[in-house]
Amino acid sequence: MIALEFIRKNTELTSRGLAAKGNSFELRKILDLDQEYRRYLEEINDLRAERNRVSIEIADRKKSNMETNDSIKKMRLVGLSIKSLEKRSSALKMKMDNYLMELPNLPHKSVPLGKNEKDNPVLREWGSEPDFDFEPQNHLAIGEKLGLFDFKRAAKIAGSGFPLYTGLGAKLERALINFMLDFHCDKFGYIEIFPPFMVKPESAVTCGQLPKFADEMYRSEKDDLWLIPTAEVPVTNIYRNEILAEQDLPRYFCAYSACFRREAGSYGKDTRGLLRLHQFNKVELVKFVKPEKSYGELESLVKNAEEILQALGLRYRVLELCTGDLSFSASKCYDLEVWAPAEKKWLEVSSCSNFEDFQARRGNIRYRKEKDKKVDYLHTLNGSGVATPRLLAALLEVYQTKSGEIKIPEKLIPYLGHSIIQ
Repeated sequence: MIALEFIRKNTELTSRGLAAKGNSFELRKILDLDQEYRRYLEEINDLRAERNRVSIEIADRKKSNMETNDSIKKMRLVGLSIKSLEKRSSALKMKMDNYLMELPNLPHKSVPLGKNEKDNPVLREWGSEPDFDFEPQNHLAIGEKLGLFDFKRAAKIAGSGFPLYTGLGAKLERALINFMLDFHCDKFGYIEIFPPFMVKPESAVTCGQLPKFADEMYRSEKDDLWLIPTAEVPVTNIYRNEILAEQDLPRYFCAYSACFRREAGSYGKDTRGLLRLHQFNKVELVKFVKPEKSYGELESLVKNAEEILQALGLRYRVLELCTGDLSFSASKCYDLEVWAPAEKKWLEVSSCSNFEDFQARRGNIRYRKEKDKKVDYLHTLNGSGVATPRLLAALLEVYQTKSGEIKIPEKLIPYLGHSIIQ
């Protein structure tokens, strides 16, 4: 959530930032409500002062055995006026807060201007194109031939977009998850979390999924619980409505979860095999940091995700998202894409974002400064470390052999217990 005080003091800057994200909201709607709301608060405070004065007057008159009926009637009228103004001001506050909840985070000044993903600059690439002396097969053909997954029976069970991993396919998926969890925790000091896969609405509000993206999420209406689109949601809410000590920052968490997304806007996009799913697995990295450290932490977060791809020997590239392609909650974001040689395309496997204090304000996540004991909002970051479906797709295509086998990257062999899938 953007701070109302910031909008007041930086209206033009806020308007330009929203426009850069493709948002045309008229800030005057909020500012007019804010002005009216503060006028009500001033009237309420004046009436409370009047009520206090009259209360003292009544007490004095009683001590002197003087008549107090008129003063009591006056105080009752003042009380009724206060209640009326409080009701009207509360309605204004709710309307104003609803507007603020709909506003996306502002892009950081370093984010390149652009309209969509075509304007995202490539910052760097790593690895080389696999050299095949045969025509490589795509991951769907490979996986079905080797019995690694079964999308036909998955569709029978749950409908399209839900994978059914089988045999060594299921074991390879689990191996990837365990490898990434161990890698991030052992090498970079993340604390492993195994979170709930369903959350209360407040938790989704904290991370920016609700109210704006309700149509993208699955919901259990009877219990008013939402299936998580990423482990970012439950992990970020660990400290909702809490105050951390400055000396306890930064906090790094790593979590595996299944992720559930309706993909309501995916019509016409490539949905074959593992490329676009309603349910998928992901290892997520979440950071709680001091504001002045957050952009350095973002760079290290990206490097953490990159090292997974390097360890698996996969060619990848890092993109910096332009203003028009930033997510609702992000101030700055990098995407990691792996190369799938049979698909002949780059596949996104990770987004690493700095939300600054946007999520912290929505979830009331704060820290107490050691020096002056003042309380302020911390910064949150998250990144995929990484998502498995497209990672697995690229891995199958890169490590396939002419005879149709899959050579397993060295780092995965201890987790899978096999060096070759055949």
